[in-house]
Amino acid sequence: MFRFVAMACVVTLTAWFSLQTVAAQIGDKPVLKHIVLYKFKDSLTQEQVDEVIKTFNALPSKIPGILDYEAGTNVSKEGKSEGLTHSFVLTFKNMEDLDAYIAHPAHQAYVDIVKTRREKVVVFDYWVK
Repeated sequence: MFRFVAMACVVTLTAWFSLQTVAAQIGDKPVLKHIVLYKFKDSLTQEQVDEVIKTFNALPSKIPGILDYEAGTNVSKEGKSEGLTHSFVLTFKNMEDLDAYIAHPAHQAYVDIVKTRREKVVVFDYWVK
């Protein structure tokens, strides 16, 4: 029981410190959200889709300036996704960091992988306070 409680405390503290790190980086300033939504071509194999996801998931460790990152697949039951299946959301502190991300060689290498595999892409940027 003690091990479970200790592990729960470690997990909770790790999550809290992670959130505090992001909060300390941004303070009360607005942050820039960069959302990328994909519909992949029906002809792709699961391995090809997995390669796109794996490569995108690696970008935050390769590109400075990304404050936060999350990704997921569509689970909406509303039927209004227009075939979009995968979402990637990155957070930046300013437009300069987003511009540096877009120009970064790791991002460009990612684009080379995904550009022939996507049927549809939506990119949406907005500020959050």
